[in-house]
Amino acid sequence: MSSSSASSSSHMKIYDVFTSFHGADVRQGFLSHLHTHFESKAITTFNDQGMERGQTIKPELDKAIRESRVLIVVFSKDYASSSWCLDELVEIFNCKEAQGQTVIPIFYKVDPSDVKKQRGDFGRAFEKTCEEKSEKVKQTWSRVLADVATIAGEHSLNWPNEAEMIQKIATNVLEKLNDTPSSDFEDKVGLEAHLRNLYSLLDLESDDMKMIGIWGPAGIGKTTIAEALYSQLSSRFKLKCFMENLKDSYKSTESKFSLQSQLLSKILNQKDMRVYHLGAIKARLQDQRVLIVLDDVDDLNQLEVLAKELSWFGPGSRIIVTTEDKQILKAHEIHNIYHVDFPSKEEALEMLCRSAFKQRSVLDGFEELANKVAEFCGYLPLGLSVVGSSLRGQSKHEWELQLSRIETSLDRKTENILRVGYDRLLKEDKSLFLHIACFFNNDNVDHVSSLLADSGLDVRNGLKTLADKSLMQTNGSTTMHYLLQQLGRQIVFEQSGEPGKRQFLVEVEDIRDVLANETGTGSVIGISLDTSKIGNDDTFSVGKRAFEEMRNLQFLKIYRDWFGGRDTLQIPEDMEYLPRLRLLSWDSYPRKSLPPRFQADRLVELDMQSSKLEKLWEGIQRLPNLKSIDLNRSHCLKEIPNLLNATNLETFNLEYCSSLVELPSSIRNLHKLKKLKMDGCKKLRDIPTNINLASLEEVEMRDCYQLRSFPDFSMNIRKLRIGGTKIEEIPSSIRNLHKLELLVMHNCQMLRVIPTNINLASLEVFSVNCCSRLASFPDISSNITKLDLGNTKIKDVPTSVVRCWSRLKWLDIGSRSLKRLTHVPPSVRVLHANGCVSLKRVCCSFSNETKRLSFYNCIQLDEESRRRIIQQSIQGEILLPGKEIPAEFTHKATGKSITIPLASGTFSASSRFKACILLSPIEKCLSQDISCRLRSKGDGTIHSVSTAAWLSNMPSWSKHLFIFSGDLFPQQNRCHEVDVTISEITFEFSCQRKHGTVDSCDDKIIECGVEIMTEEAEGSSREHATTTTTQVKRKRKRKTEKGLKTKSWVGKLGFKTCILGPRIRVAVAAKWKSLKLEVAAENRHEGTITTTQMDTERKTKKQKVSR
Repeated sequence: MSSSSASSSSHMKIYDVFTSFHGADVRQGFLSHLHTHFESKAITTFNDQGMERGQTIKPELDKAIRESRVLIVVFSKDYASSSWCLDELVEIFNCKEAQGQTVIPIFYKVDPSDVKKQRGDFGRAFEKTCEEKSEKVKQTWSRVLADVATIAGEHSLNWPNEAEMIQKIATNVLEKLNDTPSSDFEDKVGLEAHLRNLYSLLDLESDDMKMIGIWGPAGIGKTTIAEALYSQLSSRFKLKCFMENLKDSYKSTESKFSLQSQLLSKILNQKDMRVYHLGAIKARLQDQRVLIVLDDVDDLNQLEVLAKELSWFGPGSRIIVTTEDKQILKAHEIHNIYHVDFPSKEEALEMLCRSAFKQRSVLDGFEELANKVAEFCGYLPLGLSVVGSSLRGQSKHEWELQLSRIETSLDRKTENILRVGYDRLLKEDKSLFLHIACFFNNDNVDHVSSLLADSGLDVRNGLKTLADKSLMQTNGSTTMHYLLQQLGRQIVFEQSGEPGKRQFLVEVEDIRDVLANETGTGSVIGISLDTSKIGNDDTFSVGKRAFEEMRNLQFLKIYRDWFGGRDTLQIPEDMEYLPRLRLLSWDSYPRKSLPPRFQADRLVELDMQSSKLEKLWEGIQRLPNLKSIDLNRSHCLKEIPNLLNATNLETFNLEYCSSLVELPSSIRNLHKLKKLKMDGCKKLRDIPTNINLASLEEVEMRDCYQLRSFPDFSMNIRKLRIGGTKIEEIPSSIRNLHKLELLVMHNCQMLRVIPTNINLASLEVFSVNCCSRLASFPDISSNITKLDLGNTKIKDVPTSVVRCWSRLKWLDIGSRSLKRLTHVPPSVRVLHANGCVSLKRVCCSFSNETKRLSFYNCIQLDEESRRRIIQQSIQGEILLPGKEIPAEFTHKATGKSITIPLASGTFSASSRFKACILLSPIEKCLSQDISCRLRSKGDGTIHSVSTAAWLSNMPSWSKHLFIFSGDLFPQQNRCHEVDVTISEITFEFSCQRKHGTVDSCDDKIIECGVEIMTEEAEGSSREHATTTTTQVKRKRKRKTEKGLKTKSWVGKLGFKTCILGPRIRVAVAAKWKSLKLEVAAENRHEGTITTTQMDTERKTKKQKVSR
């Protein structure tokens, strides 16, 4: 959809009817009566009163013809005597051909054949008018008269009186208006969905007065949506008005009267109405049902003048307001607001194609280019329309040449529209807009607020203002549309012809010029350089005094967005000065330390990832504002400076600083520190102890291979990850960590001792996976929900755990030393016992809500344990060693597919199946995805089920059985129709191996088996009591003669079966009433029973319940 500025090419239908006539013949009589009837049916007609007629069609008349949905031509005796009328007729005919407008001819006291052949009195008038015209004009008029005269219309001589004819014409016009929607908007992508949403807000069936808002950024298509809505609704309202382009219309007190005068003139169809007081709209419209669209409102005063209160209008009225500023709507207490969002990628591409190629899809060979152009336009409909039009008819080479220009600069038309919103901002909000556009787009709101804390800007309220005015979005982050970002950068570019005198520098060439020639000034407050845009062969020298004159520089960001180009910016070894920055972010910083004259007292964030730093600076710096340090992957870093004064530091990232040996004792002063990340500091040995950082909640010290001491930093810690260290024991002081929620110590191969008889009330997740020397079960908290003991020496699950650990949901007990599994808490939903090579007996049972039982590579399991595991009735999947499909699976086949015959009455919509596949040994992988596709005879897919076997990243040492269950039919809806004629179902199994990549391994499926289950109809929905197909057949033989077989009823009465939950209700045709029977199929496994039997069973059940 195009914006308001681009919509002039599409002619919105303002009027229902335009009438072409010869005034002297019909105006005072027939036409006045016709218009009165139109008015009574709320049909809007174009009123030409006051227009001075001349020899050519005036632009106003031409516009009115194009903006009318139905065009009526009243042929009278002297119609052809007016060249004005004949020119009108040509324009009407052209509109009919070009836009499909409806034309209705009315032959008033003139014969249609005389009009068609230009004969009789009509013909003589025509010939006289043509005397001074060229032969070409005469032929055009003659042809159009002949064409229009053949269109079905009304002939006055066929009616006994004019009143009846006029009534018929008015009714006919109204029907055409209602039945024929406007075609002006047929090519508007996504419009239909917008209109559906707006109809629900308008609630047109209600007699309440309603005011709704359509809100969105410039160029998003608000005006187009409003025009389409108005076009569809206008025939329902007697009085309607579209006030277009109200932007900047309120400038003085006089403009209040002018606005009210315009609205009343339009809605009452009276030219130049004068207003002498501001109560005029209420006085004239308070009892009238009206439709008013106020388009492009940018000032609250406009609403106060045109629609101050709903009481100004009559019952059933609808007022629609479009605006870029949400705050205007809220201030006017408009609560029903529709936000016009950006189109999807697919919709945006179609918009571009309609504009560039005049078709819905991309021309062959232009796919990649079209996608890039749509992306550069930010999916903004206005941009897509304007840019697409400029590329129409261009070759692929010309498209490629245009791409770089589109990426870096705005089309002037687009810029003018977008800039209006910026120009209306207050000075402080303009400054914030430029900060976001040039430096902080797609950034965290808290982060932006922190960095701009001393800028003098009210960041929180400013961001809200920009969001309300559709100049950005704030949903936890600052999100500015690409074209608005380009607008902001264009505004900064226009600040000066010299880059060093602009506020922000973001283009490589501008930054190169300033740093090489040392031309920066105090105007520069931010530099953002993407080094990937510097060619490897390009020279990019930096003067040693490059930053000396940029004393006000606050934000310096040097990064590499893409692979390619340079990885960083090289600077002279003798550079001594950097300004007093608030943000210093420099990827791959090339020197061993920061310049010696750098002062960090204003620094809020220091981000030097992948740097060559060995240390930051000498001595102690004042760091009162510093909140974040990120030295991630600075492999050469050996020393952390004294952080005594960094009392506001909140995050400290030292991950993979592989040369770092110790953490300084000065961290004991970091009482606002929340997160400490030191994963991969493989030389780290010494850390401070016996300190309590009040705010510290999260510590990560995984793979610090030399670390032996348990980090004792804070009693308030919530998450502690210290896997891959040389820690030998967890100290008893851990009992003081009352807020600890997560403790991960996997791969601590020296760990032997865990304190006992403590209960960390908050601990929910505990992992000691691959702690190969740990032999005792960690009785550390009874509130744990996830416990990972895989690859340890633990031999059993104590009975105390079964008794007290009522919250445990996920348990990995994969120990090579485990021989028996006799106790598992009933709350467990996932059990992994993978790799328990010594496990022989499993004596415990599992809840029917269990999601997974995995006994992968438990090769010593005895037959009784295998049988017990296989027969567990659980929701999820089971994995265990096996050699063949168990006997419980009544249908078996070799390979990956099996076809099962289905007898009528043995299944329903809620039927389930249980499947088993035998897998040959597989290579090392993390998991295998198993899927099952169900097909009916004739290759009709019924359903598909997917699940996964978790293999703990180890190869299998034997064949394995994988058992899972699923629904026989999709269960998306509560009521499903099942084809009772299905005679067989084919189950097709497939398998994919996941280990970094996804590979098909269907050849690993040796055998497969399936069992069809039927749920007890009156049982609990979660009991999963099942009956096999064989059992169903046996029970059928025991049915009484009173029972009715479903199949025979289907044959006699011809009904279809509809299943609601576990119960089959039978809907029967008219024959059912005559038989006066009521059949309901209860207890699907028992077949169909009579109404008497069903009532008897229900009474028995009620008596049992009451007892």
